Amino acid sequence: MTVGNDSLCAPLQWKFSQVFGERVAGEDIQDVDIISAIGFDKTGDNLAIGDRGGRVIIFERKDEKDTFKNYPTRSKLEQLNLTPACHPEYQYKTEFQSHEPEFDYLKSLEIEEKINKIKWCVSPNGSRFILSTNDKTIKLWKVKEHKVKTVKEMNPNRFVSSENALLAEISFTSEQDKKSLSNGCHGNLSENMEMSKVASKDIHDMIADQDNTSRRRCRKVYAHAHDYNINSISNNSDGETFISADDLRINLWNFEISDQCFNIIDMKPSNMEDLTEIITSAEFHPLHCNLLAYSSSRGFIRLVDMRQSALCDHSAILLRIEELNRPKSFFTEIISSISDINFSSDGRFIISRDYMNLKLWDIHKCSSPVAVFKIHEHLRPRLCELYDNDSIFDRFECCLSADGLHFATGSYSNHLRMFSYGSGSSEGITTEVGKIPDRRPHLQITRQATTRRARRSSLSNLTRDFFRQGSEHSSSDGTETSVDLNSKLLHLAWHPLENLIACAAGSGLYIYYA
Repeated sequence: MTVGNDSLCAPLQWKFSQVFGERVAGEDIQDVDIISAIGFDKTGDNLAIGDRGGRVIIFERKDEKDTFKNYPTRSKLEQLNLTPACHPEYQYKTEFQSHEPEFDYLKSLEIEEKINKIKWCVSPNGSRFILSTNDKTIKLWKVKEHKVKTVKEMNPNRFVSSENALLAEISFTSEQDKKSLSNGCHGNLSENMEMSKVASKDIHDMIADQDNTSRRRCRKVYAHAHDYNINSISNNSDGETFISADDLRINLWNFEISDQCFNIIDMKPSNMEDLTEIITSAEFHPLHCNLLAYSSSRGFIRLVDMRQSALCDHSAILLRIEELNRPKSFFTEIISSISDINFSSDGRFIISRDYMNLKLWDIHKCSSPVAVFKIHEHLRPRLCELYDNDSIFDRFECCLSADGLHFATGSYSNHLRMFSYGSGSSEGITTEVGKIPDRRPHLQITRQATTRRARRSSLSNLTRDFFRQGSEHSSSDGTETSVDLNSKLLHLAWHPLENLIACAAGSGLYIYYA
């Protein structure tokens, strides 16, 4: 992405594509079913979801044959002057229990099973590797597909058709019979061989069905390294290491070593009364394995170089807005706390989200952001109310497109806010997730599963899939007139290659494309 006149672009026109796990009217939402993490892999073919019940649910992109088989033929499309939609569509693949609730007896602290973050790792040999973490423990999971042949029917009265049986019959043939072989084969044996061909074909038809199933196994457990709750994990571009961050420390791990890590950033003062800020998010540079950025509760973003020293307490670059004698209030520092940061694909820009705004930063321009998009400016008169009910501490995530020109974040009332750089409008596009008119159910899947804990639903409600072609725009411009603080869109992810967003509203996963 390059910032300039050439970067000015029109806002995208968003349409609804799919929803998984949507509740019917009046159906209660269990706390364990609420989605708490979302992540695409680098190809965008796989999508992982984590929930408060400690489960990881995987969706995979549908085969192109399955995607286009329901569309009209090319000749009909040419007659209608239409083109088939080619946006990705996803289907439920598998799920597994990643974390269980634990209890720290030394600190008398209960550790929830809620998945805080999910990251896809480099996938050799066709296997999928996923990092998932709760408040204290990080786990590396391996998910591998294997084909299982299923028998459609079995008839025990049919004759045995096996090459071994024919060989056995030949071995017991007398010398006189062997001399009478014509063209190397006895007459009866020829009939048996012909019958064996037919039988082998029948047996092949019987076991022709093959199901693709997924095996998952926990490869590594990275535990006992954080005294405070983990808020971020990020994979390095070298494919060998990753970082985990809590409120005061950032640790560097090697994927193959689970019992040792290196503390590269430590913000804990000798006297906790001197603590002025905490770490809120951390992310590796997408191209340079020695660079990482982390944000703080004071609204700062620090870009550090791990080659400078073993302990990277001194930042190489500090991104912040210069304070020009601005009036301060009790809520100034709270609303300036950054909840999430993400690099652009080329690593030149950083998108950050605090409670009030979405900001685009250029790492070559540290004094001020390149662009500021207002999200909750209409809530400024209600900060006292938001503080009393703890809504002011909600952590909204943000994401950006592959070209770095489009951005998205969430808000209250399940609003999805989408912006384009240089579009000429700072309001962007607002879509109320879940409010989709004229939607008809396309597919509903119900599965049964045995779980060790009765309070969890069978598998996950995300196996319920509905689909609608986005024939009309499902987005609208405008500002919020009424705000539902109980409905909040916190988690979302942008497809790494295409203009497609997956976002979570409660227990439902919604997918939009442009």
